[in-house]
Amino acid sequence: MPPESRSEADAHLIEHPIGSTDVLRGHFLHIKRDTVRLPGGATATREYVVHPGAVMVVPLLENGRVLLERQYRYPMQRVMIEFPAGKLDPGEASLVCAQRELQEETGYTAREWARAGVLHPVISYATEFIDIWFARGLVAGPQRLDAGEHLDVFQATPAELLEWCRDGTVTDAKTLTGALWLQNVLRGDWSLDWA
Repeated sequence: MPPESRSEADAHLIEHPIGSTDVLRGHFLHIKRDTVRLPGGATATREYVVHPGAVMVVPLLENGRVLLERQYRYPMQRVMIEFPAGKLDPGEASLVCAQRELQEETGYTAREWARAGVLHPVISYATEFIDIWFARGLVAGPQRLDAGEHLDVFQATPAELLEWCRDGTVTDAKTLTGALWLQNVLRGDWSLDWA
């Protein structure tokens, strides 16, 4: 049975909401506190972040390298190495968001795109999902960073990226997942449908 199945076989695991309160409605974050009925009949509280979803792009350069970014992430109080990424605007299609984010953050556009999959980075306290996209046939252009956005774009070999994942230089969950996909695509173990 596929793990995402919500069939009768999963009934003993499902929690049912019986009440919900908004804790915070900020510019970016929406935090809720729900009361749920547990499978055994007891009640419990669940607090979580409602997130609109996001995309991440693994940009493949013709020289065999990938594009990465260095960006200061305030909650972590450090500069992080990441693949280009960003949140979906209301009603925005995933591919459109990926194309927009790649161009805004790196200046590059791509002639071909392939959706690799999806990841859920923080399943214990957020609804966030991140669609994983690969881009190739890259063409350089000007960045169009959002107001207040500051980042460096650089190139690395897949081997360098994988070493940074191994030694703890890269700890961002989406970039670690992107590196896993990249490794398997380059080895030929996982295929992509390019369009």
